[in-house]
Amino acid sequence: MNNTVKKLARAGLIASLYVVLVVPTISVASGMLQFRLSEALTILPLFFVEAIPALGVGCIVANLITGCSLLDIFCGAIITLLSAVLTRYVARLFKNKWLKFFVGGAFPILLNAFLLPVVWYVAYGELLSLYIVNVACLLLSQSVSIYGVGTLLYNGIVKSKLLNN
Repeated sequence: MNNTVKKLARAGLIASLYVVLVVPTISVASGMLQFRLSEALTILPLFFVEAIPALGVGCIVANLITGCSLLDIFCGAIITLLSAVLTRYVARLFKNKWLKFFVGGAFPILLNAFLLPVVWYVAYGELLSLYIVNVACLLLSQSVSIYGVGTLLYNGIVKSKLLNN
């Protein structure tokens, strides 16, 4: 199988997995204290460049099925894409695998935590006074998804033969 087909197939799988992993947690996948298993996938740009657009597409579809507003759907995807690009940059910047993981994982945590509450304020008229509460809740829930569940994924990929194929 040529490299382009392999990357396209991997991107489709990542986007699909992002959506499928939102389903079990759909009742808590949106809002102030959101928990998305799929956010663990945001570490994949450390390994695969095709994960960048795949995460954006997965985020759009997941936000559609969770009932987000159009502004939230597209701004959430833009935040996801931006964090994926920055995470990918970290993959090239650091050689130490765990430093790469922790710094790369910080982008989806920080960008979601600080930018999503602004989107929610504009999209839903949420009180701006709740900004700090929203930031704190997102920092917590994103950290659990990325540094908790994502650690298992990251370690599994590092130890597997996936990177050699």
